[in-house]
Amino acid sequence: MCGLYSAILENYKKKCDMMAISKVPDVYSYIPHLNEVKNIDYYDKSREYDLVINVDVAAIDRICDAKILFDKAKYTVNIDHHKTNIAYADLNFINPDASSTGEVLFNCFSNMNWKLNLNIAICLYTAILTDTGSFRFDNTKPSTFETASKLVEIGVNPSDIYKKVYESDSKTLVMFQAHCVSKAKFLNDDKIAYTTVYKKDMEQFSAGDDCMEGLTEKLRAIVTTRVAFVAKEMKSGGTKISMRSKFADVAQICEVFNGGGHKFAAGCTIKAPVEEAVKKILAEIKKVKQL
Repeated sequence: MCGLYSAILENYKKKCDMMAISKVPDVYSYIPHLNEVKNIDYYDKSREYDLVINVDVAAIDRICDAKILFDKAKYTVNIDHHKTNIAYADLNFINPDASSTGEVLFNCFSNMNWKLNLNIAICLYTAILTDTGSFRFDNTKPSTFETASKLVEIGVNPSDIYKKVYESDSKTLVMFQAHCVSKAKFLNDDKIAYTTVYKKDMEQFSAGDDCMEGLTEKLRAIVTTRVAFVAKEMKSGGTKISMRSKFADVAQICEVFNGGGHKFAAGCTIKAPVEEAVKKILAEIKKVKQL
């Protein structure tokens, strides 16, 4: 999002409103213009925008209250790389073969001959780095390295960004995630691993939503785990599900609940209490043959 914002500023000198439905983790504080991102609650829901652009949003329901502004807009654009994206906008730039939406944006900017600067490059490189797990995941392809190389040529420092993203965890995050992992449950000979996060857990550690970053991956990293998920209690009373896997297509599971994502990393929101949501997810997981 900040990459697109920076590109519009550089090429059209136009300012835009940037909206997020949850707090961006503190480790990304180095991202240019991040301080201009506001929570959706900051904006007047009655406003009608000429243009609304969704970036990296696989399913329209994932933007929650922001959907009000999306539906009212005169024109909508959807830029994404998730295979589950159903092209829900007036104009859709979707490339499921791309490693990340950062790579999709880079290709869009290049095709339109937009000028790229260091601010744009930092944003796009970060998007590629995080969506590929530091170039470790299966979505890492030759084109991924080619794009990253061009961003480095612009001035991106890979070592510096890696340290900021992966070696800047707060004490609160570490202690909170240790608590969540300690109460994890295992099923099917430890092939399924999951944990639950309630509002009381967040309050106990004074943890924000940014402390959820990377929690599901810690469960997937266990050698026996094939499918991992985290069920988080939402303020609205529903449950937010984050899924990861090594073999199973968890995007298909999340699609059952109007969510989506990647084959090995997906999410959804279930309008039910945590305990009920966990039962629903487990029922779908147990249908997967790869287990």
